[in-house]
Amino acid sequence: MNRFWQVIQGIGFYVLLSAAGISSASADTLPAGFVRLADIDPSIRQDIRYAGLENFLHRKVSGYDAPACVLTRQAAQALSGVQKAIAAEGLTLVVFDCYRPARAVSDMGEWTKTGGPPDPQWYPKVKRKDLITKGYIGELSTHSRGSTVDVAIARADRKSAPKPACGATNADTLDFGTGFDCFDPASETAHRPLASEAAANRKKLVEAMRAGGFKNYAREWWHFTLENEPFPRERFNFPVTAE
Repeated sequence: MNRFWQVIQGIGFYVLLSAAGISSASADTLPAGFVRLADIDPSIRQDIRYAGLENFLHRKVSGYDAPACVLTRQAAQALSGVQKAIAAEGLTLVVFDCYRPARAVSDMGEWTKTGGPPDPQWYPKVKRKDLITKGYIGELSTHSRGSTVDVAIARADRKSAPKPACGATNADTLDFGTGFDCFDPASETAHRPLASEAAANRKKLVEAMRAGGFKNYAREWWHFTLENEPFPRERFNFPVTAE
């Protein structure tokens, strides 16, 4: 093949990539303004539930190609500040979900439409088809803006509390009364009655995150959004990847 046709074929391949929306740059590239949390603060423990089977869908969620926390740079740096503040007490943050692709939100919504009975671990009092109307699953999610994180506190030495009856039961965290993603009124941050230790741990988490610039979503003790988020009106759909 002569040089002319090699050039022509190369141009054609580039056009095909562009038409498919695939950049010729490395697949590792995140959108501008986004980082992987491990690159900012590898000391923060990651337990990304939607990349595996231990979640309320009992399967991997669309868009999670790796168990990695991706956030806007501002949110990652603010979270690192919280980590440094609690490390003096022998504690660490544990993140369960960070940036969530819009396709994952749609996947969750479509999943609810298949219906089914309550799930004793994740939504013990609500039928699957009612999870959206009851407010436990959103048709849109602040996670897709990149500055929302689902997080708890754990001991740095990995000594965990008794396993909760609802939500993520195998996470090494302090006692928060419920596990992550327990779709029940008991997960509301200010829910009462609540055991004194769990109430104190929720208060500790909210105060630590508030000091770092995050605000809590009152219906979920684990859900926080950076107050001065850089993309307050945008939603992203790129997949979560490890590199």
